[in-house]
Amino acid sequence: MERPDDRAASALRFVSELVAWVATPWALAAYSSVLAVLAVVVLIGLPTVFSTPGDKAQVIVPVPGPVTILFVVLQFAAAVISAWVVWPVVAAVLVSLLVAASLVTERRRWQWLVSRDRRTA
Repeated sequence: MERPDDRAASALRFVSELVAWVATPWALAAYSSVLAVLAVVVLIGLPTVFSTPGDKAQVIVPVPGPVTILFVVLQFAAAVISAWVVWPVVAAVLVSLLVAASLVTERRRWQWLVSRDRRTA
């Protein structure tokens, strides 16, 4: 199975991740600056260091596909929860719709990430 090359899915995923990177530290800063910094490390640092071979151009520490999926789900959940905590309802609804669309478009990539016969294009 070849890696799907879907730019729309990548763009939606990136915007969803960006929301998580901004909203989560913002939400946690009200409680603890240490938690806010830890959120940045977890949401940005871990997926940068740990990635599935073939999914990114450079892999520092290789991990199986389900780990990459777990990181994405964590970022999506952080985006939605944090948006509802810190932003007005309209913005939170838009973020929820964005993440829902991202979940739909990620399906092909996730199937590729969990396949045994994973090839890159």
